[in-house]
Amino acid sequence: MKTSILAALLLTAAVLPAVAQSGPTPQEQIACRGDASKFCAEHIGKPPEMNACLRENKTKLSDGCRKVVESHGG
Repeated sequence: MKTSILAALLLTAAVLPAVAQSGPTPQEQIACRGDASKFCAEHIGKPPEMNACLRENKTKLSDGCRKVVESHGG
């Protein structure tokens, strides 16, 4: 369980700095956590690549994550 919590935190930390210039809110991080893991896991820890991946997959993202990506220029 600790491993999965740590993995989720690391994923969250890596996901949205790429999407947001000013940094993601906790709600934005939660909104995109699953989508980032599903569509862009190979880009974790690489903010520019993660941002591009989320934008490229925007039509596949959940409504919440799509709104976050769009609100940050994606």
